[in-house]
Amino acid sequence: MHAYYADHFVLPLPEGHRFPMHKYSRLRDRLSAELPGVQMCEAPAASDGELALVHTPAYIQGVATGGLDAAVQREIGFPWSPAMAERARRSVGATVAAARDALTQGVAGNLAGGTHHAYAHKGGGFCVFNDIAVTARLMQAEAWRLHRQKMRVAVIDLDVHQGNGTAHIFAKDPTVFTLSLHGEKNFPFRKEASDLDVGLPDGCTDEPYLAALHQALQTLQDRFDPHLVIYLAGADPHEGDRLGRLKLTADGMQERDRVVMDWAWQRKLPVVMCMGGGYGHDIETTVQVQMQTWDVALGYWQRWHNQQP
Repeated sequence: MHAYYADHFVLPLPEGHRFPMHKYSRLRDRLSAELPGVQMCEAPAASDGELALVHTPAYIQGVATGGLDAAVQREIGFPWSPAMAERARRSVGATVAAARDALTQGVAGNLAGGTHHAYAHKGGGFCVFNDIAVTARLMQAEAWRLHRQKMRVAVIDLDVHQGNGTAHIFAKDPTVFTLSLHGEKNFPFRKEASDLDVGLPDGCTDEPYLAALHQALQTLQDRFDPHLVIYLAGADPHEGDRLGRLKLTADGMQERDRVVMDWAWQRKLPVVMCMGGGYGHDIETTVQVQMQTWDVALGYWQRWHNQQP
């Protein structure tokens, strides 16, 4: 099973910045040591043409050159640097490469990605380019070019924060279904309309969360018939997350991943996975939640290749 990384592009963040950049290299180190069935692959950089399937030329150029308006740069949450621009391209390229693998191998993923707060013309919430949206549009274009297939894509966004950028990008696109299960009172405070939004109260625990997820997947099944799933497996619903405000246990998080993968398996759907948010008080807690996600995904990959239910 392939996992794409770009953690060697480390952003020069100011001291005290709240984004835990080192979580990506920690996840890669642990996967390499503990899950030998996961093969590490360096992420390619997305091209201007690929980014332009979603993003405006002015925004792509502004990110590349550091020419964004100061307010737009502040909304992203990272100071501009060449490393920021390169890492943003590779974060998209990682999800694209994982999607191509998933279409033939069942599942693959990005050790980062899930940058669902980025709009066509701007970023936000630590998201520069929207890897989910670019991947969906590019896979659709390639499916049409290669197979004359009108591909339908389901985005299952289980980050604790609503995928506002993704929802806005696909608001009028019937070929992409956006499902977001998120904290109702959490960021972003002005939410967009996904195809299916499930807002959860602060303090939500395993049982009501999993019940809401089962119901959401049933609604997705009733309303949409996808060819590809993009799964945003955020670690931030975990009870140890400092920004999440939900109370899922480690067991609940692992069951969440199983529910999604089992749902996809029943329909023999390829799954491309990205990690999304995770801001544990102890970052090792976040990495452990992500390790569980990759362990579940590896089991899905093995089932796909063994073709055993």
